[in-house]
Amino acid sequence: MVFQAGETIFNYMGGKWMPSATGRVESSINPARLQEVVGYVQTSSIEDLNQAVEAASLAKKAWRKLSAPARGEYLYRVADLLEQRLLEVAETMTREMGKTFVEAKGETARGVAILRYYAAEGMRKVGDVIPSTDSSALMYTTRVPLGVVGVITPWNFPVAIPLWKIAPALIYGNTVVFKPASETAVTAAQIMRCFHEASLPTGVINMVTGKGSVIGQGIIDHSSVNGITFTGSNETGKRVAYGAIHRGAKYQLEMGGKNPIIVAEDADLDDAVEATVNGGLRSTGQKCTATSRVIVVSAVYEVFKEKLLQRVRQIKVGDGMNPDIWMGPAANESQYQTVLSYMKAGIEAGASLIYGDQTTERNENGYFLKPAIFENVSNEMSIVREEIFGPVLVLMKAHSFEEAIEMANDSEFGLSASVFTKNIGSMLEFVNEMEAGLVRINSESAGVELQAPFGGMKQSSSHSREQGQAAIEFFTSIKTVFVKP
Repeated sequence: MVFQAGETIFNYMGGKWMPSATGRVESSINPARLQEVVGYVQTSSIEDLNQAVEAASLAKKAWRKLSAPARGEYLYRVADLLEQRLLEVAETMTREMGKTFVEAKGETARGVAILRYYAAEGMRKVGDVIPSTDSSALMYTTRVPLGVVGVITPWNFPVAIPLWKIAPALIYGNTVVFKPASETAVTAAQIMRCFHEASLPTGVINMVTGKGSVIGQGIIDHSSVNGITFTGSNETGKRVAYGAIHRGAKYQLEMGGKNPIIVAEDADLDDAVEATVNGGLRSTGQKCTATSRVIVVSAVYEVFKEKLLQRVRQIKVGDGMNPDIWMGPAANESQYQTVLSYMKAGIEAGASLIYGDQTTERNENGYFLKPAIFENVSNEMSIVREEIFGPVLVLMKAHSFEEAIEMANDSEFGLSASVFTKNIGSMLEFVNEMEAGLVRINSESAGVELQAPFGGMKQSSSHSREQGQAAIEFFTSIKTVFVKP
């Protein structure tokens, strides 16, 4: 099945592509070319969701009984299909959410690697033998799947985030009901096409598109959904947690960040500037791990600032399919307006906008924004405390390295953090004192390798971890077995 531009995309349920019971669709618009419809996706109802959950429920027993290596073979097939269509999927991603084609290709390649990583996980152990006080008995642990897992994902990484949830869910024996963000549902359908053509058993994986208030909430409330893995806003994440707790379902949340980078007095300033720009402005700042607060020790503040301004002036903004473009548009009008509102609030609060333009008018062709840099900020300002999810940096001056760490920790979020220093003592102090789930030394704050655990502290997470072998902790439950002859 090959999707054509402007095509209507159906839900995928019980191994079939099916229209919604509502008969309604919504358009997915190219944020760089507002007159271009990438595709039409279903505006689904609870009736559709119930059908998808029923299909997943019917499939879970047989899928659980299949050996993990056999489940892995299916994932290998999906990986091969996705790799064959890498350019096609990446182009859809760029046209649907705006990130540059280079970034989209990298993300799709990561999706291939994620699938192969978890396919191989099917060969790993799932338990341990434990000594028993009864010498004639055997005691050991094994792991069992949750059952039906609801996967709710955002629009900013429409290939990588779904796959780093779906792949471990499947390899550990669960079946899946997937609700992608509507803004990137055409890209999600490209992924589902690979699963379909890999001939997974009927009902093992299902996709339902539609409004979060209907389909997302329906997954939260559904009595047959045994676990929910969610990435998105803190507000929605709390609704997931409350709903799951209410009915005893397992849940996993990855949410916001207000990620700092600390530039020490002895830092390589050129490297620190490049990491700040890449970490904060790549993907138009639309990453949960994006650098947002730039905390610079006062001795090098002015030199760093000038180097940063010089680098940011080189950034070309435009359509991500153009190879000369470094930064694409905001993914949608809501995000575009959100960024502008935060910039306005920063200026009204007394911050100095030293690069960018808060009066930016929407380009008639797309939701394009210039990068913005503020200084003379205080910790009470919304641009310092709240996640903007856009290309906005705030420069903050610290009188010492110790104060820089205190400033970095002064946040309700704790997802990622970065430091630039040549001093091993400062590195260790940062590692020990920084309240974040991911800390990076002499590297940008954004990004984590797929084989490593990922997750945040404080309000950034439910304190669980995704990716790597840590994924087994959420997608399975431990069963202790005692055998006496």
